[in-house]
Amino acid sequence: MDLLRNRRKQAASTEPSVEPSVDATSLPSLSNSASPPPEAWEDVGVSSSDYARKRRELMEMMADLRSMGADAFIPLPSVVVIGGQSAGKSSLVEAVSGINVPRDSGTCTRCPMECNMSSHATSWSCTITLRIGFDSNGLDLQKPLNVPFGRTITDRSEFEVWLRRAQAAILNPNVPSATFHAKTAEELKNIKNTLKFSRNVVCVSIEDPDATDLSFYDLPGLIQNEEAEIVDLVKSLAEHYIEKENTIILTTIPMSDDMENQQSMSLARAADPNGWRTIGVLTKPDTLGTGAINQRRKWVEIIEGRSEEHRLSNGFYCVRLPDDAERAQRLSRAESQRRAAEYFDTTSPWKDVTNRDRFGIPGFVSDVSRLLIRLIEDALPSLRENVDTLLTKCTKDFDELPPPLDNDPQIEVLGRVNEFCDVFKSFANGSHEDKRLAQRNRALYAIFKRDIRGTAPDFRPFNEPEDYVPLDDTEGNMTLTERDPGVKAMGIYDIRRVIQEAIGWELPNNVPYQAKANLIAQFTKLWVAPSERCLAGVNNVLDQVIDTLISTHFGRFKVLEEYFGNLIRIQVGVCKRRAQDAVKTALELETTTPHYTQNTHYLQTLREKWLAHYKTVRSRPSVYRAPIRHIKEAQTPRPGSPIFFEPPPITHDEYVEEMHDCSPRPVSGGKKTSRRPMPTMATSECINISTPIDKPETPKAKALRVLAEAGYAGLQVSDLARLLPPDSFEEELVVMADVRAYYHIAYKRIIDHIPFTIEHALHHALAKQLSQSLLTSLLTDAASGPNFSERMKELVSEDASIAQRRLMLSTRKERLLNIRRRLMTFSNSI
Repeated sequence: MDLLRNRRKQAASTEPSVEPSVDATSLPSLSNSASPPPEAWEDVGVSSSDYARKRRELMEMMADLRSMGADAFIPLPSVVVIGGQSAGKSSLVEAVSGINVPRDSGTCTRCPMECNMSSHATSWSCTITLRIGFDSNGLDLQKPLNVPFGRTITDRSEFEVWLRRAQAAILNPNVPSATFHAKTAEELKNIKNTLKFSRNVVCVSIEDPDATDLSFYDLPGLIQNEEAEIVDLVKSLAEHYIEKENTIILTTIPMSDDMENQQSMSLARAADPNGWRTIGVLTKPDTLGTGAINQRRKWVEIIEGRSEEHRLSNGFYCVRLPDDAERAQRLSRAESQRRAAEYFDTTSPWKDVTNRDRFGIPGFVSDVSRLLIRLIEDALPSLRENVDTLLTKCTKDFDELPPPLDNDPQIEVLGRVNEFCDVFKSFANGSHEDKRLAQRNRALYAIFKRDIRGTAPDFRPFNEPEDYVPLDDTEGNMTLTERDPGVKAMGIYDIRRVIQEAIGWELPNNVPYQAKANLIAQFTKLWVAPSERCLAGVNNVLDQVIDTLISTHFGRFKVLEEYFGNLIRIQVGVCKRRAQDAVKTALELETTTPHYTQNTHYLQTLREKWLAHYKTVRSRPSVYRAPIRHIKEAQTPRPGSPIFFEPPPITHDEYVEEMHDCSPRPVSGGKKTSRRPMPTMATSECINISTPIDKPETPKAKALRVLAEAGYAGLQVSDLARLLPPDSFEEELVVMADVRAYYHIAYKRIIDHIPFTIEHALHHALAKQLSQSLLTSLLTDAASGPNFSERMKELVSEDASIAQRRLMLSTRKERLLNIRRRLMTFSNSI
C-alpha cells in the first residue's frame, strides 16, 4: 500500500507549511504536520476552509457510498478498529468519538458499528441507522436496507441506551426494529437475543463542532473464552474487514501485556505483512508500575520506531484513556484530553520522547483523519474505473438474458409452436440455412449404399473359387474392399449344387427358376441389417435436431419446453415406428418373390456382359489365379483396405496380344470402341508400354476384321466369347449371369428406395402432421381445464432462476449507477 508510505510531498502540497518533524516513525503522509502545544489540545482540528470543505465532502461521499452498499462491489477506503477483550478498544472509541458505548462484563459489541464524525455543525447531535445487508442466515441481500432507528439524539447521555437498543434490533432480525425504541437498559439486558453476533451494521452519524472529520468501523472484540463457533465468527468478521487493501487497520494493544500475546496484531500481520497500512494504538500506559523499567524501555523503543521486532510504516501511538472512576465523573472531552496530556508530560519515560505527536488522542485522530483523506483522494480514480468495469459487465449480463414476456400468453405460445413447425419443415426439405439434418443423413445413405454394394454375389466360375481373384465388375477394374461377411465365394460346382437342389418336375434342359430365386435370396437377405443400421442412424440424427430445436424455441420457458417437448417426442416416436414399418415393407419387396423388373433392356445387357465375362474368364484361368499369399485376403478382405492382385506370368505372345487389346479398335462407321484393359493390369500401364509401330495383326483383331468384312460390323473382343465352343457348365454360367445382372437391377432400386422411404415416412410425414397434432393437443388440454387463459400463462411462466437473475442484475445495475453517479458528483464539484 504505497499510498500509506509515500506521502511527504503530497501532504506538503495541501497542508499549511510547518517545520518538518525529524521523527522517523511519523506517518509518511503526515510527516509535515505539526501538533499543537499541549495547552491547545482541546481545540485540535485541521482548519483552512478549502481543505475542511473538501475533507467534509469526501467523508460525506464515503458515508453515502457505504449506505448504498458500495463496499460490496469496490474496496472503499476505511478505518477499522480491532482489538481483544479488555484491550481498551471501547475506551479508545469513546475518546475518539466523544460518545459513551455500552460496557458490560464479557463482550459488549456484538455487531460492527460504523461511526461517521462531522465537524460541520453548530451543536452536537446524532442519528442511528440500521444497515441490513444480510438475512437471518447470514446470506447477502440483493440490496442493503438502511432503516432509520429512532429520533435524532441531541443529549449525549441518551446515546448509550439508544446504541444498546439498535444493537438489540440487529441481533433480533425477526422482530420489528421499532419494538426496541422504548426499551430500558434493564429490559435490554434481559432480552434473549436470536443471534449472538451479526454482520449487519449499526451506523452512527455524529455532528460535533469539536470533532475531527473521521469515519471508522468498530468491530466486536476478539474473544477466546467462548464457543469455538462464536470465536471463529468474530475472528472471520475482523479478517473480512481488514483484508481489503484500502483499509487502515487500527489495532489496540494494552501495554499491560506483551505484544506477542495480542491476537489483533497477528491478524493485522496476516492481512498486512509489510505493515504499510497498520497503525498500533498502545493503551493503558498508566498500568505499568514504576518498577517495570524494562517494560517501559521496550515500549519507548516501539513508540520511537527503534524496535526491530515491532515496526510499522505508520508507527505506534500511545493514549491514556479515562478509567472507570473518571468515566463515572462524566468528564468532558477537553478535560479528559488535558489529564492525558498532563500525564504524558510529567511521567517518565513518556515525557522524554521527542515526538510528542505520538501521545494523546488529538494528534492521533488528526493524523488518522488526514491519512484517510489522502487514501480516499488517491483511490477515487481506481474506484470510478472499477465501477465502470462492473457496470459494463453487469449491463452485458443483463442484456444477454431474455427480456420479460410482453406478448399475450396465447399469442406467445401459438407463435412459438408455429415457428418451431416451420423451422423443422425447412430442416426436413433442406431449405434451412442449417443443413445438419440433410448433410448427416446423406452421409448415412452413402454408407448404406456402400454396405449394399458389399452384398454383391461373389461368383467365380472355377472348380476351386478360393484360388482365383473376385470378379466384381465386367471390366475387371474393381475389387470390393468392404464385402459383407455373409457373402461367400461360389464356384461352378456350388452353382450346380444349387440347381440340382431346386430341380422339381422341370423338363430336361430347363434350369429351375427356384435355383435363381434361392441365389437372389442369399444376397437380398443381407440387406436387412444395413437398412436397420441406416434407419437407426437417421433416428439418432433426428433426435439431436429435435432436442436442439425444442431447446431453442421453447427453452426460455421451462414449463412450455417440458410440455411441448413431450408432445413432440411422442409424434417423433409415432413417425419412427411408421418409418420402420415402411422400411420393412420396402425390404420385403426385394427379399420375397416375385423377383421382377420392367427394365428388361438393362437386365439383358447386363446378363450378356456377365455371361461373356464369365466365359472369357474360364477360357483364361491362369490370368485370374490369385497368388498363394493373397488367397486368404481374397476370401476375407479387411474393411477399408484395398486388395491388389499380381497377375501370373504370361508368354510373350500373350503379352503382345493383351497389349493390342488395350488399344482402341476402329470399326465400321468410323467409330471407336471403348478400351478394354487386362483384368489385372491398369490401362495406363498398357498405354505406357512401348510397342513397335508396325506390329503384326493379332488373331483377335484379324477375327474382328474378317467378321466385319462378312457383314458383322460393330463387334468387340468380348463378343468373340460367343464363338467359343459350348461349355460343359453353360447352364451354371447362365445362372451366374442372370443372378448377377438381377443383383445390379435390385441394387440400384434399393439404394434409392430405402432413403426415399425413410425421408418421406419419417421427416416429411413428421413435418406435415406436427403442427396440427401439437395445436390439437394444446387445445384439448386447455379446454379440459377451468381457465384457458390461466393455462396459457402457466405454460409461459418464466423460469424462476431467470427471473431471479434478472432481478438481481437489475438491482445490481441500479446500485452501480447510483454509486457511479455519486462518484461523478464529487469529481464535478472539485
